[in-house]
Amino acid sequence: MKLNRLRNKLVLLFLGATIVPVLVTVALTMVLFNLSLTPARDLDGISRAIEQTGKEYLQQAEKSLQNEALSGALQPKRFDLAHRAAWPEPLIEFWDSQEADDFNLAGDSGNLLEFFRRDPAGVSVYSKPLRVGMESLFTQYRKARDLVDKSETHTLRGFTWVYILLTALIWIASAGSLIYIASRISRPMEQLTAGLQDLAGGNFDTRIEVLGGDEVGRATEAFNHTARQLRQNRDRLVYLTQLASWQVLARKMAHEVKNSLTPIRLTVEEMVARGRSEASEPNRVFLEQAAQIVVDEVEALGRRVRAFSELSSEPPVHPATLDINAVLEERIAFLKSAHPEVSYVVHLAQNTPSAMADEDLVKSILVNLLENAAEAAGTGGRILAFTKVVEGRIAIEVHDSGPGLSEQARTSLFQPTISFKKRGMGIGLSIARKGALLSGGDIQLIDGELGGAAFRVILPAA
Repeated sequence: MKLNRLRNKLVLLFLGATIVPVLVTVALTMVLFNLSLTPARDLDGISRAIEQTGKEYLQQAEKSLQNEALSGALQPKRFDLAHRAAWPEPLIEFWDSQEADDFNLAGDSGNLLEFFRRDPAGVSVYSKPLRVGMESLFTQYRKARDLVDKSETHTLRGFTWVYILLTALIWIASAGSLIYIASRISRPMEQLTAGLQDLAGGNFDTRIEVLGGDEVGRATEAFNHTARQLRQNRDRLVYLTQLASWQVLARKMAHEVKNSLTPIRLTVEEMVARGRSEASEPNRVFLEQAAQIVVDEVEALGRRVRAFSELSSEPPVHPATLDINAVLEERIAFLKSAHPEVSYVVHLAQNTPSAMADEDLVKSILVNLLENAAEAAGTGGRILAFTKVVEGRIAIEVHDSGPGLSEQARTSLFQPTISFKKRGMGIGLSIARKGALLSGGDIQLIDGELGGAAFRVILPAA
């Protein structure tokens, strides 16, 4: 059975805050107790024995080196007086002392014995390695003498005060560590509580930094996910509420305009029929031209009425398992012939899960987005389309190299408007987003990778 990691942390924190100071205090007590019982006389004898041994060993080494040097068994290293400026410091001090010969300890730890001999031309240096580093030996001797001196002045009262001070420092450090670790554990809980309060107050943009992978970290991740979902659901609910109002208005407007268009068209056609037989040639030509203009505008109004009727209708939704990669490739291949002036780049994600959506609605959404992208890109433009998985859902993105969208257009992008573009009714994106919402997904405006506009269609995975 998997243990509760947060509970384990608290248990370990409690054990560490109680057992560790006790162990450190006991160890400190034993150390101070042993120090207080160290015989100063034994330490003094040891230090003097070290000193005597070192002196005797050094005297023997000096005598041996001197004999080997005088007998010619060793070859010296010459230091001419002409190069005195480059001599090492000990050699300069020997020369200034006016002594005939002298010894010197060299090496990293005094493990090299040197014998200096003066002559008028300079100094001969004989050297011999020592098996014992004399500097280390003398250092140990000085430490031993220092301990002897201190042991003579230490008293039980001094050890008592030191013991009290160190024990207090140990427990203060332990308490400080306990407070710090406890705050590290409780801080995520405080942040989570504050985030829940913000979320309850209607701030769906609040997010909390995930500080770990334990239960609190997973709860924080769940909170952030819930906040994102609530934000998306609220936006969708607001949009659907607005869309419902627009649908009512569109239904009424379509009905009223349709009632007026039919008699207008019939009347104009009757006027043209009569004018052909009764009017003179110039008037008949003018009348036919004027009538054609009116008929064209009536047909344009008819298209807009049909578009608003489509917006106001609630088509049946038949969700099914869809291969999104195949659907996207099919739509792009279908539209390429209509826009040969635009180049298409398609990147399909490997192993993309199938989507659960209405195929007709998805195709209609893609046609709308790809047509808008082609119109925005223009001659020589580019369109980038690809699929990927975003937070466990299927995403289709369409990017174009057009001029992009203004800030004003972004604010009312998915709101139904009346457009007088040659090939636009002004409500295509509204209908497309409505279809995405009916399929359990959504359409989002994202940052474009080609410098123009970009849209992401989100669909639920099968």
